[in-house]
Amino acid sequence: MKYISVSEYAKKWNIPDRTARNYCASGKIQGAFLTGKTWNIPDDAPLPDKGANKGFKDNPLLNYLKEQKDMKLKGGIYHRTQIDLTYNSNRIEGSRLTQDQTRFIFETNTIGITDENLNVDDIIETYNHFHCIDLIIEKATSKLTEAFIKELHYILKSGTSDSRKDWFMVGDYKKLPNEVGGNETCHPKKVYGEMKALLSNYNNIQNKTIEDIIGFHHKFEVIHPFQDGNGRVGRLIMFKECLANNIVPFIISEELKLYYYRGLSEWNTVKEYLLDTCLTAQDNYKSILNYFEIKY
Repeated sequence: MKYISVSEYAKKWNIPDRTARNYCASGKIQGAFLTGKTWNIPDDAPLPDKGANKGFKDNPLLNYLKEQKDMKLKGGIYHRTQIDLTYNSNRIEGSRLTQDQTRFIFETNTIGITDENLNVDDIIETYNHFHCIDLIIEKATSKLTEAFIKELHYILKSGTSDSRKDWFMVGDYKKLPNEVGGNETCHPKKVYGEMKALLSNYNNIQNKTIEDIIGFHHKFEVIHPFQDGNGRVGRLIMFKECLANNIVPFIISEELKLYYYRGLSEWNTVKEYLLDTCLTAQDNYKSILNYFEIKY
């Protein structure tokens, strides 16, 4: 996907730079994201319409997440979701950052006081993951597409040591074969076709259930379309699709990690393993919603 600057976008649509920058900051341009202090805008992004900030009917959670994100509100469900989802999803993939360090990065853009050596990639990917969550909130009700999935990967892996490797495709499908847990995944030459088929079948489902969303996640992880970052992108997609279908989302915690992996590996024989793990995670998120008095 090609990105343009604020000034290029403003010139394209004949609007002031300040207006274009405000559109980005208020979330009116879908897919726009910050790198440092610079906005990156999808080349094909249209002008926002007047109804861009209307609420989501019958979806209180999504309304709260969107409103609190735009307000940059601390201490609410948006704040809690950012920290819990980022910490746990990164931790499952081997990040050594603690939950407090994750919170410090989100709240203060620092890691707090530490006497240990920290992996720079862990810090960068934590920061990037926050922006991925912002994206799934902004595009929660949009159709799930390859472009969106690649955009998540691009944001997650930008600026990491992987992004400096010639063979590592940031924001695009893998070039080299890979394994996960000692199991073979889809060959790079077949990824494009497999992803097309997976999304076509999924998007043809009219009324998606939580089992449909979890089933998509399993197939996505089996394909393993990216060189790295598949688990985190896959879990972000699950969260987005729950929001899109007014299903209470869930966060796979580090405590559920082994049950989650077992569920993925045994999906074709015992679907209940993964379903029960995700439903347990959903119950945990419901308890958070109850605390914040958010209906579901």
